[in-house]
Amino acid sequence: MRLHREGNTIMLNTALALLAINGLAYYFLFAGNTTATVLMAVVSLVLFGLVVQFFRIPSRPLTLHDRQIVAPADGTVVVIEETEETEYFKERRRQISIFMSPLNVHVNRNPVSGVVNYFRYYPGKYLVAWHPKSSTENERTTVVLEMKTGVEILFRQIAGAVARRIVWYVNEGQSVEQGSEMGFIKFGSRVDVFVPLNAKVNVKIGDKMKGGVTVLAEILE
Repeated sequence: MRLHREGNTIMLNTALALLAINGLAYYFLFAGNTTATVLMAVVSLVLFGLVVQFFRIPSRPLTLHDRQIVAPADGTVVVIEETEETEYFKERRRQISIFMSPLNVHVNRNPVSGVVNYFRYYPGKYLVAWHPKSSTENERTTVVLEMKTGVEILFRQIAGAVARRIVWYVNEGQSVEQGSEMGFIKFGSRVDVFVPLNAKVNVKIGDKMKGGVTVLAEILE
């Protein structure tokens, strides 16, 4: 396991802040009170551990298949429904949404190999990630990848109530590999994936996803 570069500044600032707080507590607030000082140190270590675990990148074998669409993020499937995709396709698609809690790995991965045909970033609100309007009103990105077969897959990074920054590493015209990093969302969020109606969906609501590993759907010949 390694730690994501997006967390370097946050982890450093958190460590410095906790050291300063513990120093002040030791010399002034809890001077002479060993129990309180130790308790403060333990709480600080737990808090720092929570921050560090958020930026972890576990080692895992990635799923690579020309016709399979893999989960772009860790989390729980909260939506599987047929809906009108109004931004790019402007037609009916199957939407699969994955909610990412602050305890999930927050690396986002490309669900298929292909070319980035479309990319947009939208600043916006910070509604809770499961709110019906979060996919159209929250800070978000929209990415469309064209597979070798010509099939296009759209997916969105959506910031939640806690997330305050979306990071992406893709641009229009770029070729990407399935499972490679496409971005990061800091501190809780959601990812929506839009697949063709005739795709075979392999997951159900409540299923736990592993980004780059779990097969969400499969394009039928």
